[in-house]
Amino acid sequence: MKRLCTICVRAGSKGVANKNIRLLSGKPLLAHSILQAKRSGLFQSIAVSSDSDDILNIANQWGANYLIKRPLYLADDSAPKVPAIQHCVREVEGLSQQSFDVIVDLDATSPLRFVSDIISAVELLETTQVSNVITGTPSRRSPYFNLVELNEQGVVQLSKPLNTPIFCRQEAPHCYDLNASIYVWKKEALLENQTIYNKDTLLYVMPPERSVDIDSELDFEFVELLMRKRVENVDSNVLSGLI
Repeated sequence: MKRLCTICVRAGSKGVANKNIRLLSGKPLLAHSILQAKRSGLFQSIAVSSDSDDILNIANQWGANYLIKRPLYLADDSAPKVPAIQHCVREVEGLSQQSFDVIVDLDATSPLRFVSDIISAVELLETTQVSNVITGTPSRRSPYFNLVELNEQGVVQLSKPLNTPIFCRQEAPHCYDLNASIYVWKKEALLENQTIYNKDTLLYVMPPERSVDIDSELDFEFVELLMRKRVENVDSNVLSGLI
């Protein structure tokens, strides 16, 4: 089973300037995903796709095997992500003269994942033989209970009202927020579709503390805080002899 890890990062960011190369716990944000991919031991190759030479140079410094220059039409604000991943895969296969079976895309803006999350998401795909696996976390709001929208008259209504009303969130069907962390595909399924949703797509569930996707300055500060706490907990356990 040959596996390729892709990490697709653009230069432009409206919410956080230069976020993909901004330092987080002493490393460029991008570097955390590269190192997690390497530590997993799963991949024959790790590829970084970007429209920025600066980003690709940093990716090279942190151990990416392939640096893929992304066309500008796949790098603007309106460009969907799946075509960028498809382009990266085709370019790597052409350069390496290898054919990969499984593609794993790690989003650089979700660095709080554990290496074990990557391993488990890949294992879920390979043991079930589904088309793809995506990751999410239990939603803090439910469209059946406390997520609302306005109708044409401007009146508040539940986004997804049930035939039988419910009176506490625990009674609602389980809902999940996609956390933009890990995407796992059979290569054929990835190259044949433009969406992450297939008839057999499975969800790998991650806890909220590993599911923050950086899209604003507040998100960045929150991730820095969680990273700092993680390091402090490790240091404390080392001192106490627990690890």
